[in-house]
Amino acid sequence: MVSYGICSCWPGAYCDTKSSCCYPTSGKPAADFGIHGLWPNYNSSSWPSNCDPDSKFDRSQIEDLLSSMKKNWPTLSCPSNEGFKFWKHEWEKHGTCAESVMDQHEYFENALKLKEKANLLQILTNSGINPDDGFYDLKNITNTIKDGIGYTPGLQCNKDRERNFQLYQIYICVDTSGTEFIECPVLPKGTCPSKLQFAKF
Repeated sequence: MVSYGICSCWPGAYCDTKSSCCYPTSGKPAADFGIHGLWPNYNSSSWPSNCDPDSKFDRSQIEDLLSSMKKNWPTLSCPSNEGFKFWKHEWEKHGTCAESVMDQHEYFENALKLKEKANLLQILTNSGINPDDGFYDLKNITNTIKDGIGYTPGLQCNKDRERNFQLYQIYICVDTSGTEFIECPVLPKGTCPSKLQFAKF
């Protein structure tokens, strides 16, 4: 394993694309990128998963992080829920493959710190790229994020009901400690055209 990736999801695109989305029981999340996950990667386009079936998600390990997780790592899946099912999935599929470097608390804490460090929405809006249903150049979005954090992101798009490509996820590579951004050894396969929509939320 060479690196990790922090993947952030735009809720407007998630809700526009899925047949439905449900706000968490705490209410509608802020119009901000939410964490999808912190994922270990090999130095290729592959990644390990479900590395330790004996290491179960334990909410008591992250009690002090819960208010931040509900804000920064919200679930939009249906039916409406608190988020524990989502976090359990992320730990058991991805976090267990990082156990040699970080325990369960550190896994979630590191992801929260990385999200705060990147502040993707502010980087984009400071450059006039706003979640207003407008269409923006892929190259401009990529370069704006690279200028803001110092490293090239991977962008993924999906399509809304009108078949518009929308900015969906932003992927940034992280070093083997799970704490510092790096250039990606291999960027995820891009799914965005040269112009894409930044959906309202």
